[in-house]
Amino acid sequence: MQFYAYHGCFAEERKIGTRFVADVELQVDTSEAQLTDEITSTVSYLEVYQLVKKEMDKPSHLLENVVSRIADTLLQQFARIEQVTVRLSKLAPPLGGPVASASVEITVKR
Repeated sequence: MQFYAYHGCFAEERKIGTRFVADVELQVDTSEAQLTDEITSTVSYLEVYQLVKKEMDKPSHLLENVVSRIADTLLQQFARIEQVTVRLSKLAPPLGGPVASASVEITVKR
């Protein structure tokens, strides 16, 4: 998922924003969905995206704070999720030289 957001320790980052990539990996028991072929039997990618976007829209100083909020929100909203891994990458962070990205990743089990 790609977002333009306003996370960072520097006031300038929170003012002008930058690009981010959020990768979310879910471990879900899909056995019911395999049989029913119904979206209500699994976790909706659309709803996951909407919840991640909502958290990305809340400015934070640290990526650690954002990934933690995303993981907690997904576990709260979807009882089917057994484990979630969230990796958030800030593209071209202002580090004084050419850097492709800076990332933080967490894994949370229910």
